[in-house]
Amino acid sequence: MNEAELKMEKATWRDYLELTKPNVVALMILTTVIGMFLAVPGMVPVDVLILGNLGIAVCAGAAAVVNHVVDRQIDTKMARTFNRPVAKGRVEPVQAMLFAAVLGVVGMAILLIYINALTAWLTLASLVGYAVIYTLFLKRATPQNIVIGGLAGAAPPLLGWTAVTGEIHGHALLLVLIIFAWTPPHFWALAVHRKDEYAKADIPMLPVTHGEKYTKLHIFLYTLILLVISVLPFVTGMSGWLYLLGAVVLGIGFIYWAIVMMIGKKPDAGMDTFKYSIIYLMALFVIMLADHYLVTVPTFIQ
Repeated sequence: MNEAELKMEKATWRDYLELTKPNVVALMILTTVIGMFLAVPGMVPVDVLILGNLGIAVCAGAAAVVNHVVDRQIDTKMARTFNRPVAKGRVEPVQAMLFAAVLGVVGMAILLIYINALTAWLTLASLVGYAVIYTLFLKRATPQNIVIGGLAGAAPPLLGWTAVTGEIHGHALLLVLIIFAWTPPHFWALAVHRKDEYAKADIPMLPVTHGEKYTKLHIFLYTLILLVISVLPFVTGMSGWLYLLGAVVLGIGFIYWAIVMMIGKKPDAGMDTFKYSIIYLMALFVIMLADHYLVTVPTFIQ
């Protein structure tokens, strides 16, 4: 039995599940689900709710698998990722790519057959944007990789909206804008914490190319921009006072952690800010959903 066969014997279903980045996909699907509910005044059709999110999640998992394969050399140099299935050799790259292909085909088939073509093609564009344009090119090419590539990761609420309505609405694009503005401070906080590992892997993340002080300033500036953008749903009449209150409180919390990173001496401030950013996004969208049904009269829906 050769070495490759020995490695393959060690692969389990948990390794293949890990390849799909289930925690990342779960957060993405949360915003997709909320995008669906925000698109209608009442209940989302059950078939769209289940099959739409299933198709989008499976496609997202396919993109995550490709990310594992493309980044396998980088992953071996970073403490956070060295034990990933492809990087560690438990799953061979060819097997992983076959798995990604199956997931992609299944996900697209679900969306094309049971949802609508617009959602399917937007999902495919998002998949290609993350797995190919960001992972293969932008991540290694520019310290603005997160800013430019963030658009692909910001698409989920739009996908949820189009899955229900079959059309792109300005309010759905506003949800995309919120995640787009959230992405840089979210990832840069982690990049500051993992700066040495990114440098070792030769990835031009902002703290590696421009230093921590510069990055922390930009995290602070982006949290200010995010606070402004996050109140736009209230300004446009999409959401009501409950959402406004939540957005302001959560935004002030994000700004607090950005200031802690800039002027504080806490060694784990970057990771604390990163963790808060995840809580921020989850809470913001949940409050938006609560506001939609408890406060706001969705007059924008014909």
